[in-house]
Amino acid sequence: MLRPISWLRLLPVLLLLSLTAVVLQARGWIEDVPSHQPLSDFPARLDLWHSVSRSLSSDELQTLGPGEFLLRDYVESPAAPPVNLFIAYYPSQRSGDTIHSPQNCMPGAGWTPTQFVRVPLHLPQGGVIWVNRTVIVQGLNRQLVYYWYQAHGRVTPSEYSAKFYLVADAIRLNRTDGAMIRVVTPISPGGSEKDAEKRALSFINLVLPHLDQFIPR
Repeated sequence: MLRPISWLRLLPVLLLLSLTAVVLQARGWIEDVPSHQPLSDFPARLDLWHSVSRSLSSDELQTLGPGEFLLRDYVESPAAPPVNLFIAYYPSQRSGDTIHSPQNCMPGAGWTPTQFVRVPLHLPQGGVIWVNRTVIVQGLNRQLVYYWYQAHGRVTPSEYSAKFYLVADAIRLNRTDGAMIRVVTPISPGGSEKDAEKRALSFINLVLPHLDQFIPR
């Protein structure tokens, strides 16, 4: 009796993925993407934080597919642990190169998630967005990760919601552009998870006001 229930639960996901494939494989459409700044122009300094750019390997770039990518380590002071910022922006996802979920990438890199929750973030300008919060472990190393999906002024923590809106906006707006934003900071052996959380959230509050310039609404 359990098998039919499982298929019924999977049916909406299968239908969504099928519809996504149909819409994204449409050819000959010129998408109406508003002008925006390239990720290379994202501020290298945010208040007291300064950054060092990191390079993605050729294998990573091949896995990610065609898009714009930003990978930087930001530090608030020389003695403070870094906060890593990764932004993947895809101007178009019609060719099938869609945003990759960190839930798939992190285990592939040897990290094991030990916690996973969705938490609200209060925007500096007012309002609330919901994002993913997870702790990942590799040996004795632990890291705190926040990530979310963003497109057309909309933020969602859910990969499936992001795909649903991708299809809806492809039909409604003739746009399939979108992004994933990920913030990672180590949980120091001598520190606490709360210390890492405070550091990450402080940094995220500085990042959020800039995103609309690079991820068009």
